[in-house]
Amino acid sequence: MTKIAPISGRKLTLLPLAAATYFMVSGGAYGLEELVQTSGYQMALGILLLTPLLWSLPTGLMVGELSAAIPAEGGFYVWVHRALGPFWGFQEAWLSLMASVFDMAIYPPLFVTYLGRLWPAAPAGNRGILLAAAVIMAALTWNLLGSRAVGNGSILLGIFLLSPFALITLYALFRQVAPGAPSTFAFNRGDVLTGILVAMWNYMGWDNASTVAGEVENPQRTYPRVMLLTLAAIILSYIVPIAAVWRTHLPASVWGNGSWFNIAATVGAPWLGTALVMAAMVSTFGSLNSLVMSYSRLPLAMAEGGLLPRVFSRKLENGAPWVSLVVLAACWTASLGLSFDRLIMLDILLYGVSLVLEFVALAALRIREPELERPFRIPGGLPTAILIGVAPTALLFVAFVKNRDARIGNVSALTVAMALMALGVVFYFVSAWLWKPKVIVENA
Repeated sequence: MTKIAPISGRKLTLLPLAAATYFMVSGGAYGLEELVQTSGYQMALGILLLTPLLWSLPTGLMVGELSAAIPAEGGFYVWVHRALGPFWGFQEAWLSLMASVFDMAIYPPLFVTYLGRLWPAAPAGNRGILLAAAVIMAALTWNLLGSRAVGNGSILLGIFLLSPFALITLYALFRQVAPGAPSTFAFNRGDVLTGILVAMWNYMGWDNASTVAGEVENPQRTYPRVMLLTLAAIILSYIVPIAAVWRTHLPASVWGNGSWFNIAATVGAPWLGTALVMAAMVSTFGSLNSLVMSYSRLPLAMAEGGLLPRVFSRKLENGAPWVSLVVLAACWTASLGLSFDRLIMLDILLYGVSLVLEFVALAALRIREPELERPFRIPGGLPTAILIGVAPTALLFVAFVKNRDARIGNVSALTVAMALMALGVVFYFVSAWLWKPKVIVENA
């Protein structure tokens, strides 16, 4: 049996953790352009208000309760391990780490793509790969300074990220680009479904903040507040600039992938479009940097639970798991040469299954450990703890149905996902044979 104890020393407080969580989940309003284009302003704003109620709020409440009750390094891995045993704990971590391969390999090339708007030669040939690798190395170096450095840095990055959107909002409030009545935009149920899926992607990743719970000051009080504060910040940073641009009567049809830069130049000034490009680079790096911190705690916790070699539990004095950081950074760098344009369905499937396991763990712990101290408890008793996962699970099922025909070459994405899940089962029994897994029985 093993105890999962928090790390001593200087810890993350409310605002740094909230800033890091903002980047884990959001990274700004980039990616919402197609939602406005396909659904129109009114429907887009409605979706951006409704989706967090069905998707983000239940997940945030679940993370708030479990992070407060079990404030341990490894977060959701520890919850599932404790509630359902080492086999399912391993699968939870495996699914998340496999999803990270597809997730984390997107940000560095995207950073280089944005850089290419300022320096057209940046993405060309091997230079693009080298620059993307340098972005990963920068995030690795920053994370070696510890979680507190990542959290404090996220505050500054967040200010740089949101400032251009604040300027767009101010410009839009005092001018009209296309005088007259706002144009209407026809939409259908398919457009609404596509819009919801886009919104899901822009509200996904709340559980990632839980993996650093051992490095958070007073996590029992901090996590519930972080979830609510970050949710409010994300909703406002999405709807305020879009609503402001709507006021200018700019037609929804001009929106599209990457159109924030042109909209900024149209609504404000050409230099504001350049500022949006720089903010996009900040967004991608900030998300990468915060997620490096999150994912690197999983091998650490798995090693402490006897599911990986003990070398992964090595930490610097500031708590940074340097072995996990170096190994994961090498894996993500090796993945840069692959094209993930068509692999988004894999991320949905792998993340979705891991999220469902977390909701199962929430209910299982209510049943198995009713006396567990829960400084923050989702109101409504066991039925609510069970039902709270219904809406997120239903949305994940909708995402699967919508993308069920996605293919990777001649193979369906579902087949690849199932193969990766099967490998997780195989690797668990290999690790259980090599390193005896321990049962997590109590938090510090």
